[in-house]
Amino acid sequence: MLELLHIENIAVIESADISFRPGFNALTGETGAGKSIVIDAMSAVLGGRASRELIRTGADKAFVSAVFSQVPSTLPGLADNGVTPDEDGNLLLQREIGGDGKNVCRANGRPLTVTQLRQIGGELLNIHGQHDGQQLLDEEQHGAYLDRFGRMEAPLAAYRSAYNAMAAIRDQIRSLQMNEAEKARRMDSLRFQIDELERAELVPGEEEELKARRELLRNGEKYIAALSGADYCLSGDDNGAGAVSAIREAEEALRGIRTLSDELGELYKRLESIRCEVYDLAETIRDKRAEFAFSPAELDAAEARTDQLYRMNAQSNQLEQAFKRNGIPYRIIGGIRFFDRAEVKDMIAYLEQCRSELDAMETADDTLILLNGKLKKAEAVVRAAGAELTQKRKAAAQALEQRIQSELRDLDMNKVRFAIEFTEKEPAADGCDVIRFLMSANAGEDLRPIAKIASGGELARIMLALKNVLAEQESIATLVFDEVDTGVSGRAAQKVAEKLTQVARHKQVLCVTHLPQLAAMADTHFSVEKGESGGRTFTRVIQLDREARKAELARITGGSQVTPALLESAGELLDQADAYRKQHFV
Repeated sequence: MLELLHIENIAVIESADISFRPGFNALTGETGAGKSIVIDAMSAVLGGRASRELIRTGADKAFVSAVFSQVPSTLPGLADNGVTPDEDGNLLLQREIGGDGKNVCRANGRPLTVTQLRQIGGELLNIHGQHDGQQLLDEEQHGAYLDRFGRMEAPLAAYRSAYNAMAAIRDQIRSLQMNEAEKARRMDSLRFQIDELERAELVPGEEEELKARRELLRNGEKYIAALSGADYCLSGDDNGAGAVSAIREAEEALRGIRTLSDELGELYKRLESIRCEVYDLAETIRDKRAEFAFSPAELDAAEARTDQLYRMNAQSNQLEQAFKRNGIPYRIIGGIRFFDRAEVKDMIAYLEQCRSELDAMETADDTLILLNGKLKKAEAVVRAAGAELTQKRKAAAQALEQRIQSELRDLDMNKVRFAIEFTEKEPAADGCDVIRFLMSANAGEDLRPIAKIASGGELARIMLALKNVLAEQESIATLVFDEVDTGVSGRAAQKVAEKLTQVARHKQVLCVTHLPQLAAMADTHFSVEKGESGGRTFTRVIQLDREARKAELARITGGSQVTPALLESAGELLDQADAYRKQHFV
């Protein structure tokens, strides 16, 4: 569960520490006091979106940390990212948001990316926002809710594997089913390119060797002069001795005294070694000079071959541009555009690709027959996988209908009927079913799509029921409800409060609310208050005792005018909450 949330320089919160408790935690406060900022901070430390606009005015960066306790080491996402709770089962998540847009994230001191932080945070805490009920209006989400409840990961993965295989075959067929005129143009283009590339007689590595040889031939005179000069310095000629001779004389000078001491012996050996090395070096330089034979004809041939390769590369550029203009599909070998590369190996690779494509087109009719046969088999596999997925979805739908119906009764929606409708559709990536949630708000009325008949308050309660059912399926220990009571009042509000209290017996619940019924039922009550100091607005979060809770509940109920009657009524709300907990949970 979430033990401690620390916030620095987030919007109007300069610094705040909130120590949450097990059970039901409520946060209240006037509109604009900063309750949503607390939720934004929670979202940020869990890897949610966090822009630099969150940073408090005048600050360079913002910082949020969260301490979670009782975290199992087997929690999904931890091992994948190299994170483990400490020996007491605690996990510290941290996120720093810089004014330059950079983020620094850590889990128990280990650096993480925002994506990794999100993966871990999603297993620790769920935030249910005040607008989540509107998601029920999007019927495309209904199937996802059902799959989540029924844990359809395995059958859905099996179906998608079959569907993707079928889609790949269909793509192959479409690529071969071009009209005859287009096919003829493409085949002529391929034959032309193949002929040009084959006549070039390209050799891997040729271009690098050619460039090096051309540069050497272009600088032939300089090459010979340099080698000759080096040879003269090392070996000398008839008119003078070189370095080898000089070193030999030095060696002879020390020969007679080399035995007088170890140091002299070592000097003699070094001279001997240097003489041998210089002699070998001189021999190598003479060989290099002897090997080189400048030929104007060879230079002309190298220049011509280089020009040919350049033209081929430029031709590839033209071909690609022509493909783009005419909408002709093509593939890039190696992931590099033709006009961005100048290597022979790429043109050789393209030659092989052209040959392969031409061969495929010349045998397209036979290939299509084979592919159509494969497609029929793949479609049968998809239908079978889709039927199995549908069967499992319908079984899960029956269980979900019963659970939602039970939850709605707890929320004072006894006459509401909830059902899940299946309609067959052509196979798609998500299956062969159109799934819709239906409801009947009143006795005797037909079931209709939720999106068309549910009121705001009904949507809020149905979503709360759905979230509660889904939470039971998951290992997440902390649930955050951000003003999920929107559109709810009176008896319905009391039922929502009781439902959250029930949920809080098994999970930690944090609830931002404007309703006194919900706040009164909380085990721990925090007030989010706005103030001003030194010309700056600030927000603080305070845990309330019973007397302070009475005053806050009175404010929520009656506004700025807190009367004795409102205080008395607030006390009665707290007494009723205590009685409810004793009756149901003690």
